[in-house]
Amino acid sequence: MDKLKSLILAAGKGTRMASDLPKVLHKVCDKPMVLYAINAAADAGAVESCVIIGYKGSLVQREVETYMKIGEIKGPVTFVEQKEQLGTGHAVKCAADFIGTDGNIMILCGDTPLITGATLKKLYDTHIKSGNGVTVLSAILPDATGYGRIIRDENGDFQKIVEQKDCNEKEAAVKEINSGMYIFNSEALTVSLGRITNNNAQGEYYLTDTIALIKDAGMKVGAVPVDNNDEILGVNTRTQLEVAEKIMSERN
Repeated sequence: MDKLKSLILAAGKGTRMASDLPKVLHKVCDKPMVLYAINAAADAGAVESCVIIGYKGSLVQREVETYMKIGEIKGPVTFVEQKEQLGTGHAVKCAADFIGTDGNIMILCGDTPLITGATLKKLYDTHIKSGNGVTVLSAILPDATGYGRIIRDENGDFQKIVEQKDCNEKEAAVKEINSGMYIFNSEALTVSLGRITNNNAQGEYYLTDTIALIKDAGMKVGAVPVDNNDEILGVNTRTQLEVAEKIMSERN
């Protein structure tokens, strides 16, 4: 099977947490959130991880390395700094050397502590079996407001991702959403990262733009809905942190 590596996006400050602590270092069941993402990737088969750091990056790196020393993190883990916050596509571009052109790369968020290795392994298995250029982890939500929608064609095949603000009425009614977690063919990602632009209202580089480019290049794109929607819960506020803590406690 192709080599799998993981890239963890952990550069954000997390303004809505109302704290000077980098968001990914806030703890769920006494462990920083970013640890869960790293270990879930390893459980899914990732042989190494790279963490994209930004806000107080040295603190994030030190904390992760401390947990590595005591055997709480499945390594090896390296770090790349994103000096400016110019979007998810830019964050991933910063790790171009790590991504390379061999095998596949799993991209996760450092603020989704509830994701499991079993779900990511299922995503990876589907990616390999289908021969996809990209496989998106999706979810079917009763209320999809705020999320990018997964648009499928009449055959049920992946067509595109449309952000909430760009949805027409029909697209806005779609319940399948993008979780922000993916597996890419490394070479396809590297090529498409070189072609994305920041020609949009936010002036940012969007990782999702690479998906359209990969599809346009003739590679297959798939989306796999998660079995348990709790797993894609992103933690952006203290309230969401409490929810994650409660779910993780019940798991354990």
